[in-house]
Amino acid sequence: MLHNPPLLTIHRGHRRPGKALIEAFRGAQTSHLCDAMDGRGALDHRIKALDPANAVFVGPALTAFAYPADTVGMFGALAEAEPGDVLMVGCDGYTGTAVIGDLAAGMMKNKGCAAFVTDGLARDRAGIVAARLPVFAAGISPNSPARNGPGTVGEAVAIGGLRVEPGDIVVGDADAVVVVPLARADAVLRALEEVRANEVKAEQRVRDGATMTPAMEPILAAARIIQH
Repeated sequence: MLHNPPLLTIHRGHRRPGKALIEAFRGAQTSHLCDAMDGRGALDHRIKALDPANAVFVGPALTAFAYPADTVGMFGALAEAEPGDVLMVGCDGYTGTAVIGDLAAGMMKNKGCAAFVTDGLARDRAGIVAARLPVFAAGISPNSPARNGPGTVGEAVAIGGLRVEPGDIVVGDADAVVVVPLARADAVLRALEEVRANEVKAEQRVRDGATMTPAMEPILAAARIIQH
């Protein structure tokens, strides 16, 4: 790079969703949300809850970037966090060291954060579980990071194959983490209602003995059959 960047850069003033909008997504199943967004929206499958029994959350994204093997961006996000925020910390998927441990998770819980999500690794799993903060990471490693920077807070970040903007609505459960772009939130909510209604009907069909989805029936009927 031409010049060394500041150790920490913080962007403030981003849009935040209202509490009513966030609550409208509470309890949404991540698979239903993906169906409401044309089958997309989930982070990479390797980003999983460290404690599947404590994985359900919803909140606005507070984005950050931590350089590989560094935690300045992560701690910068912690300093900026407001109650209910979901800290979304990208680190280019670096897996040489962890980017969060149990002490940081405990401080996030103390500050009222809703969850922590990273495409990197975590350490001290038992302590994180005990802290009762939903934490999602791509794996576990006891290797420790440094605090040398640089890091950024409050600008768009790439995590798990998605671009995440500050203020996007993030929903998690034991299956996955889904990001709902704030600009699409109202439209996704409308589609979610339809998805849920269709799911209720589909579940009833299965209970009634169905062995095939109706959408597949014309495809099967039109299939070319080759007899051997």
